[in-house]
Amino acid sequence: FYFTYLGEPCVKLFLASMALVFFAKAFGGAYMKSSITQIERRFDIPSSLIGVIDGSFEMGNLLVIAFVSYFGAKLHRPRLIAIGCVIMATGSYLIALPHFLQGPYKYETSVSHSISVNSSESALPCHSNHSLSEDETPDVETRTACEKAAGSSLWIYVFLGNMLRGIGETPIMPLGVSYLDDFSREENTPFYLACIHTVGILGPMFGFMLGSYLAKIYVDIGSVDLDGVTINYKDSRWVGAWWLGFIVTGTIIMLSSIPFWFLPKSLPKQGEEESQSKSTELATVAEQGNFLPEENQDHEEKEKPVTFQELAKDFVPSLRRLFKNTIFTLMILTYLVSVNGFIGMITFKPKFLEQVYGQSASKQTLLSQCNMGCSCSMKHWDPVCAYNGMTYASPCLAGCQTSTGTGREMVFHNCTCVGEMKSPAMNMSAVLGQCPRKTDCDRIFKIYMALSVTGSFISACGGTPGYIVMLRSIQPDLKALALGMQTLIVRTLGGIPPPIYFGALIDRTCLKWGTKQCGGRGACRLYDANAFRKTELLSLAYSRYS
Repeated sequence: FYFTYLGEPCVKLFLASMALVFFAKAFGGAYMKSSITQIERRFDIPSSLIGVIDGSFEMGNLLVIAFVSYFGAKLHRPRLIAIGCVIMATGSYLIALPHFLQGPYKYETSVSHSISVNSSESALPCHSNHSLSEDETPDVETRTACEKAAGSSLWIYVFLGNMLRGIGETPIMPLGVSYLDDFSREENTPFYLACIHTVGILGPMFGFMLGSYLAKIYVDIGSVDLDGVTINYKDSRWVGAWWLGFIVTGTIIMLSSIPFWFLPKSLPKQGEEESQSKSTELATVAEQGNFLPEENQDHEEKEKPVTFQELAKDFVPSLRRLFKNTIFTLMILTYLVSVNGFIGMITFKPKFLEQVYGQSASKQTLLSQCNMGCSCSMKHWDPVCAYNGMTYASPCLAGCQTSTGTGREMVFHNCTCVGEMKSPAMNMSAVLGQCPRKTDCDRIFKIYMALSVTGSFISACGGTPGYIVMLRSIQPDLKALALGMQTLIVRTLGGIPPPIYFGALIDRTCLKWGTKQCGGRGACRLYDANAFRKTELLSLAYSRYS
């Protein structure tokens, strides 16, 4: 057999390929998490629905994980991993597709930002909304036609694309780890797994860096005049070029599939010839004997061709054997508890950092004496920052009487609501956008990140030992099935529900909801930072200390 002489190089090639694909899938997964806020704003949907979209990855995974783990172990594992990578890449491209099907992004605003007028006192913010009739809900026919034109239901493509990503990711972990463990030395497996996870850890770092970079690039770059865009990336209505990142991540995942197409179905055990030495066999049996029950020690038999019907017939008995293993069951419960809180935390972490550490105190001024004669709309969100350091929901609600300048340089004057908090001699002007965060936020943010890194390091220390204990505590023919069932259970109960119920909890902390282009409630524009913090800390405590 040709690959007998290439056993060692092929194992190392497989190791390098696994490290690359772990990086690629972590890169894509982290970018998806970092784009959650941009997707929420682009499609004007609440956090609870974003939780469903995020959970679609686990939904796709659980659809096929049990069958891939069991039947895949009997088939050509490297090629199944390659097929999975192609499916993941296709899912990433599908997520980006709505950008090309939708029209230009239109953010809500209550002020006319005409760039044809020079800096003269022309706009009258206090009267720009004209009447309260704008708050009336459009009739059903008008709203349906508007939603169809706006493409508001195109988030379904994101849902389906993320589900495809979950389906494609399925064979990587169970088939890749079992393949590596089968054909490498027992003493080398922990080191190889550590190498794979070390490279994989770089994926989230680059994924969040890419997400941060693209979040500052306007969503319709290249197709609209950016001089006419009056908001910047710090505004809660801003949508970055989220779609571009999925094209990048999909391409990287596609490239990572190439080496797996050329790897063989099986290899000789690393460091051994076809006739293995008796001592090595005894050492392997001794190591397995530390974990396996005595009645299962003689389970191995010579490989022989089996039909699909025989494999299917043995599926349920294999599951029964697997779940009778006490060590495996306890480890599943441990993973389930920790992942439940971790997924909820990591899904909305970018939003948490933005809302808690990136915004100033805000005032959603209602109709009061200072703006009584302005006939302001209560639905519009066009924030202005007053010189008193307070953010107001719109120039009208701030009671601003006049404005100068155009576009992003527009300044509002004689804001009567600002004057309520300051002496008459003080500046009563306001500028577009929300006020910058407080100076002590930088210091608190550094403390938060230091604690997060420490907690992540402590959690990661148990990753490789956990896999080794699991691999050594189960029968060799059940390794792929065990890893697959672990992924299935943990992602079903620990991956799908948390984004949904944490998203619903976060929605309850919203102070100001946006308005869709066609009417109705859109994405949240402003959260109660203290309530948001308590929700996030709940998930953090649950994941780290449970």
